[in-house]
Amino acid sequence: DPEHFFYLYGNDIKAGLKAGAKDRLQRFLIADGTVRGAVLYSTKMVREMRANHSLGILETLVLGHAYMAAALMTASLKGNDRISLQIDCSGTVKGLVVESNAFGEVRGYLKNTMIPIDKPLENFNLSPFFGAGFLSVTKYLEDAKQPFTGKIPLYHGSIARDLTRYFLDSEQLPTAFHLSIKFDTDGHVIGAGALFLQAMPDADETLAADLENIVGKMPSLGTVFSDETKDAKQVVSENFSRFQFKWVGDYRVEFMCHCNEEKIKAMLMMLPVEDLKDLSENGPFPVKILCHHCNTSYQFDEASVKKIFGIRYPDN
Repeated sequence: DPEHFFYLYGNDIKAGLKAGAKDRLQRFLIADGTVRGAVLYSTKMVREMRANHSLGILETLVLGHAYMAAALMTASLKGNDRISLQIDCSGTVKGLVVESNAFGEVRGYLKNTMIPIDKPLENFNLSPFFGAGFLSVTKYLEDAKQPFTGKIPLYHGSIARDLTRYFLDSEQLPTAFHLSIKFDTDGHVIGAGALFLQAMPDADETLAADLENIVGKMPSLGTVFSDETKDAKQVVSENFSRFQFKWVGDYRVEFMCHCNEEKIKAMLMMLPVEDLKDLSENGPFPVKILCHHCNTSYQFDEASVKKIFGIRYPDN
């Protein structure tokens, strides 16, 4: 979105393009492929997500963690595969939906974009804002006849820890997520990064424990990536140098939604005849439709709605 690009980078197009180029997911293997991993540099993606959805610090933290987690989970996708992460909860977050695909495109939204805070935050523990609820992951795989959904209760109120539990319960794979966003003193996002490690069934138990220990001691990747001289590969090299590992691929990640006016028109055309007729005659005009995934608003004046109705139901 040009408006949000200007908000983030002003007239410095070069700075915006440079920031986008650094947002990448790097995939790697450890110990002869018995552990797979991915490290994510995603500062620009989180900034654009925040700008599009007009989020405060707390909301940016919650949805930003979900965006990074969904991006990490694309590491196992291919072709036209995509994945959806959904949380429904009783806390003030209410829930969220985030989608990502094998091209590294991520979009999604919070169900409550203004989370109330009763007292100043003492730390970034988000569990009180989630409350009780469920986390579900749906995989839409190109070669599968139907989507697969796994669902668990929220045990921790932490996207990283609950996803770790999800993979252990649903896929019996020991997994670790490290999700981090760094803000400056003015509340601006200055670094965002994430790490994913997953032990395969034939991984040595001692190795898995060692890796878990390393991840637990790692510095905040948001803080690390707030230093623009640092890159994702450097993080892995510095922390896992004593293990045999190799890079197996990388690709760009970005905040991307493919909604457009034509798709919204197609949605309007799918309305029942009486509903679309009432809308074309009584409005209210302009008819405003919001894409929740990217917060883009589409408006249709009276003439446009009547035209849509005439195309869809020419005999009425």
